[in-house]
Amino acid sequence: MTARDLPPGHPPLAASARVEVPFHDVDAMDVCWHGHYLKYFEIGRAALLRRFHYDYRDMRESGFLWPVVEAHLKYIKPATYGQQIEVRATLVEYENRLKIAYEIVDCASGTRLTKGYTTQVAVCARTGELQFVSPPVLIERVEHAWQG
Repeated sequence: MTARDLPPGHPPLAASARVEVPFHDVDAMDVCWHGHYLKYFEIGRAALLRRFHYDYRDMRESGFLWPVVEAHLKYIKPATYGQQIEVRATLVEYENRLKIAYEIVDCASGTRLTKGYTTQVAVCARTGELQFVSPPVLIERVEHAWQG
């Protein structure tokens, strides 16, 4: 963890989104195809980014792109057609990269189905250069969200 991971005394920044597993996401056995979990992570990530006013439009307008450079998933129990799931996204790191942890749970029972994380890095939209430190706009928005 870095100095800007979780300030002392502050709860983590988190958000969640509900999803009903659609028919087109399951296979012949009614089980959600493993690749769709990344799509569900994206839904949770977008909810979290909106929480501190740095959604994808805001990123682009600030002059930075944030490609996902790493993704890790651990499948615990399959999601099935029609199942109501909650995707929880929590900010883990933001000083040098954007690392977000995820948990997908069944809404009815609270059973954990999947967990994982993604890592994104800032890239200057104009030059394509990787930023080794997160741009001030991200740090300001995260810290502002913690303040109120």
